[in-house]
Amino acid sequence: MSSLAIDLDRLLDDRRIWKGRPHGQPITQQPSGHAELDAALPSGGWPEAALSEILLPLPGLGELTLLWPTLVRLSQAGERLMLIAPPFLPYAPAWQAAGIDLQRLEIVRASEDDALWAAEQCLRSGTCGAVLCWPRQASDRALRRLQVAAEAGQTLGFAYRPASAAANSSPAALRLLLEGPARVRVLKCRGGVAPTRAIAL
Repeated sequence: MSSLAIDLDRLLDDRRIWKGRPHGQPITQQPSGHAELDAALPSGGWPEAALSEILLPLPGLGELTLLWPTLVRLSQAGERLMLIAPPFLPYAPAWQAAGIDLQRLEIVRASEDDALWAAEQCLRSGTCGAVLCWPRQASDRALRRLQVAAEAGQTLGFAYRPASAAANSSPAALRLLLEGPARVRVLKCRGGVAPTRAIAL
């Protein structure tokens, strides 16, 4: 046996090999609400029970409205939505006008270290429909803990991170780069090959 060890997860994360979807795997029940994006993703929407990263060149590009169709659907179904240490206080009238049930929305204020812990606990609890967090200095280990927690709690996890993080590999099932208010690029999608073109929303 060769002494050369190969980290299969790293090869998959770096997209050096393609991992097909197991035969008969169901299409996600978590559509993004954006037809073009859903058509480009292998599961037809957000990867279920997984962490998705949304990378931003700068805040204020419509990063929250990207998730609004999903958050509206979840909140109206009675699911709890958790915002962990958002950089700005959400403007409640805009969320309400979008159709989000504010009674299902909870905000956690915390330091960077405590925010990662809080996000992990919320994801793992299995009591939330979606958990949104804004880790600025998240290590690979911290992101892997969030991914594992999302799987354990069968919860949608979303991490907003700086675009500079795209240079590093990530355990997230999906990585999107928001290029503008209505333009997104898929950098990584588990179960398929990321499209080469940007997607208009």
